[in-house]
Amino acid sequence: MSGTAIGLAGFAGLMGMLALRVHIGVAMFIAGAAIYLTINDGQTAALLFTLNNLAFARLSNYDLSVIPLFLLMGQFATHGGLSKALFRAAGALIGHWRGGLAMASTAACAAFGAICGSSLATAATMGQVALPELQARGYSGRLATGTLAASGTLGILIPPSVPLVVYAVLTQESIGKLFVAAVVPGIIAALGYLAVIALIVRRNPAAGPASAPLPWSERLRAQLGVLPVLLVFLVVIVGIYDGWANPTEAASIGAAACGIIAVASGGMRWPQLVASIYGTAQATAMIFVVLIGADLLNSALAVSQMPVELAAWVRDSGMPPLLVLFSIIGIYILLGCVMDSLAMILLTIPIFYPVVMGLDFFGMDASDKSIWFGILALMVVEIGLVHPPVGMNLYVINRLARGVPMRETAWGVMPFLASDLLRILLIVFVPGICLWLVHAFGG
Repeated sequence: MSGTAIGLAGFAGLMGMLALRVHIGVAMFIAGAAIYLTINDGQTAALLFTLNNLAFARLSNYDLSVIPLFLLMGQFATHGGLSKALFRAAGALIGHWRGGLAMASTAACAAFGAICGSSLATAATMGQVALPELQARGYSGRLATGTLAASGTLGILIPPSVPLVVYAVLTQESIGKLFVAAVVPGIIAALGYLAVIALIVRRNPAAGPASAPLPWSERLRAQLGVLPVLLVFLVVIVGIYDGWANPTEAASIGAAACGIIAVASGGMRWPQLVASIYGTAQATAMIFVVLIGADLLNSALAVSQMPVELAAWVRDSGMPPLLVLFSIIGIYILLGCVMDSLAMILLTIPIFYPVVMGLDFFGMDASDKSIWFGILALMVVEIGLVHPPVGMNLYVINRLARGVPMRETAWGVMPFLASDLLRILLIVFVPGICLWLVHAFGG
């Protein structure tokens, strides 16, 4: 067998293991080891030497220390009660509109995503805060669960974002540029979801009844409670991009600031602190296991020459670049049925990135194309979190919504998926949407 054939066989075996629900890190490790052993006729020396070097290189990479720090920042925000303050602030402003509390949930998810970086954490946290309120105010189960499942995906699009950090490490791209590039698409995503809610309640007013308006004094008081969260977001993003703090330093400042805010607000006590540290350690360990498995698989595929051969085949096939891009998008949507967002990024970027970089899209240079594809890939990965039948956010929210059938939740996200697809088309054909802010800051 040729190296390419061995690589393809290993990749097919990986897909089979994922379909059988083998853990993604273990599955990639097994597939990578099998490819190495097959290429080297069963000799283990190359495999063991590679494993030794890969594990040391990955675990000693200073850039990756930003991941546990961003996770800790999100844990402090979750256990410190900042999610409740965000929901109260948004609800105080627009809760008296038809569908206003659902819109407030979306706004709160976007704001929470700015200090969390995880879609599942955003969905779970805001679901616990917002679902009881939505159900108590008479919102339909379909609108309430669909809104929270879809809005939870803003956790990985609004920076800081753990998958974007991993993409930056894999492609040697600037974390700061990717974070800045994600800001406008994230705002467009949130506005799109608000528009979907407005259309739903316009068609069916009973799905999202209006609440009684609060006095302006209470509305202003609620807004003052979220100013520290806005300050943390600005410090992290501006600090990274302006150059006075590297990503790890900015993440450290953000985590410390979130911890201080949580303590000062009275939401963080000893049990919450322990839970935050434990949750960070657990999530970090899972991510690093997946990273090492992905490193071995990607190294094995590189030895097999499969990614290089695939990129050359696509380049020489004469296929229009946009057809290739939409094929990649379709593959991402299908992969969303069997794996989570981080796993998709780790598995596919080493294969798809060389393909995309070898094609011409609207005359973009290599740097712009790398940033544009990173944001586009992240948005498509979002869809995998909510599209039926196995979107992770669907299960997270449905587990919290007692009495709402899974079918209702699945139907509830469909209008939001339509908004996602329109946004993807917009970013594909107008790359400047995610690049103009990077250029404006001198990127």
